[in-house]
Amino acid sequence: MNKAMQDHRYVLAGLTQLLDDVLQLNGRATAFTAETPLLGSVPELDSMAVVMVLEAIEQRFEITIPDDAITGEAFASVGSLARFIRDAKDHQSPGPSSGLSNR
Repeated sequence: MNKAMQDHRYVLAGLTQLLDDVLQLNGRATAFTAETPLLGSVPELDSMAVVMVLEAIEQRFEITIPDDAITGEAFASVGSLARFIRDAKDHQSPGPSSGLSNR
């Protein structure tokens, strides 16, 4: 298995566990796949929950998400959110930033 596939699986596994924990889904997220829709399909994922999920993503994956990088498209599905996380990890620059963790 190549590194990209390992990273993809690591992010998906971590993300589904994170969603289950933050949204208090009581194990429902274990059935989530990359194609599972999020916004508009998971009732627990309201605007306040999005903020909590983003903060948890920053902590879990050790990234900073700039406010202007957040779009509804990122939350369309589990797969789109995993891609968003991988892209953020790939483009993470060292040093202070103005992401959510600085609020």
